[in-house]
Amino acid sequence: MCLGVPGKVMEIFGEDDLRMGVVDFAGIRRKACLAYAPEVKLDDYVIVHVGFAISVVDQEEAARSYAMLAEMGNLEGIDLPDEIDGVIRP
Repeated sequence: MCLGVPGKVMEIFGEDDLRMGVVDFAGIRRKACLAYAPEVKLDDYVIVHVGFAISVVDQEEAARSYAMLAEMGNLEGIDLPDEIDGVIRP
């Protein structure tokens, strides 16, 4: 099974002719390629799979995804906030 994880785009920059970004996953920041989602803007939420942003989602969808991942036990050791930019996690 493949798993995409939601994160918030904190920085956008170019690297080796690719559009890249720094994405925050509930406090953990990682670099991701934004080439597959050219519409991404700063502060957007994206679904990232193996280092590639594959779609843009809204804050509510990101919160639902985090809740589902937590319910499945896939977020052990990650301290998620009770809300994401004002949206309370379900």
